[in-house]
Amino acid sequence: MDTKKKQKLSTPSEVNPEQKKKQKLSKSQVMASPSLSEKDMVEAMKKQNEAAMFLAGKVISALDRNSNFVFSPASINTVVTMTTPGSDERNAVFSEIAKLVFADGSTKGGPKISAINGIWVEQSLPFDSSLKDLLEKFFKATFAQVDFRFKAEQVRRELNKWATDHTNGLIRDLLPPGSVKSETVQVYGNALYFKGAWKNKFDKSLTRHNKFHLFDGKQVHVPFMRSYKSQYIKAYDGFKVLGLPYQQGHDDTKRKFSMYFYLPDKNDGLDSLLKEMVSTPGFVDSHIPRYRVEVADFRIPKFNISFMFSTLDFPELDSLSLYHKACVEIDEEGAKAAAVTFGMKETGTGFHMEKRIDFVADHPFLFLIREDKTGTILFLGQIFDPSRKSN
Repeated sequence: MDTKKKQKLSTPSEVNPEQKKKQKLSKSQVMASPSLSEKDMVEAMKKQNEAAMFLAGKVISALDRNSNFVFSPASINTVVTMTTPGSDERNAVFSEIAKLVFADGSTKGGPKISAINGIWVEQSLPFDSSLKDLLEKFFKATFAQVDFRFKAEQVRRELNKWATDHTNGLIRDLLPPGSVKSETVQVYGNALYFKGAWKNKFDKSLTRHNKFHLFDGKQVHVPFMRSYKSQYIKAYDGFKVLGLPYQQGHDDTKRKFSMYFYLPDKNDGLDSLLKEMVSTPGFVDSHIPRYRVEVADFRIPKFNISFMFSTLDFPELDSLSLYHKACVEIDEEGAKAAAVTFGMKETGTGFHMEKRIDFVADHPFLFLIREDKTGTILFLGQIFDPSRKSN
């Protein structure tokens, strides 16, 4: 399936027209720094990750089975939080992630991270000043009044340029013609960019082309990175998990970024592994390899994929038209990934093993990029065919 093709999911339900009225916030909702107890914060983070796994299963189930797929739960959650500013729990989680996860670490030897927010509103309609204050000060969102009524197409092009500018050119043409309408009254946006170097880089001279086995029994030849160093790997019943840490840098957050690969034992085992991940509470947290093991045959394919979808039928998004595109590329040096989410509101509408172990990712697998201290999942996806390039 062409990753360029936008996936259409079911349309969100209509809500009461009274929601067209100007949104008001109480003083308690306009908060400088919402906080939760440590226990409540852990539970709130877990809820967001469970929602991310549910969303992954929902989107993948709507796809052609033979598709590469990637999306950013962190980007989508940010937009959803901005559109529901009265939620203390969501605001508190966002505040924690903004401090610990979204802070750029490139000047101190860690990953380059950029998370930019924006909101565009119809210039002819009133907009509550307290909400504007919250969006600008708490979410650090740029605020712009635009002419949706008579210049919707021009605004669409400006939004696409905003997405491209804030992802180092990786996300282009997210909003198709007609997606921004004269009826549009608000657009909320998040642009997320990540570039991290492996803690232990791969030797390019060891990279070799080899077979990658597809579901239908066919094979493609792709470049595989290899290593003879010990790795963070653990074998479970029916699958293995590999963790590749990124260079962390020298800041005081004690955060830790890693990329995880979930490799089913069987060539056609991706579906059952995904079902287990989606249906098992706390799956990601309980399947983290903690110890290095000696490896025998160790091969990871290089890949460069992108994916986009729109209009999710998801409980938290029942009053929002959502457009999302993400991409990820890995090579011997590290990984770079980006995502943009636009949420639109329209008139009338309101998510320790000691023996040597093989880890040969030569058949479809799942992956995610995660900050381990908070458990925040930045990017999550599946590789069906690493020979298919992003566009």
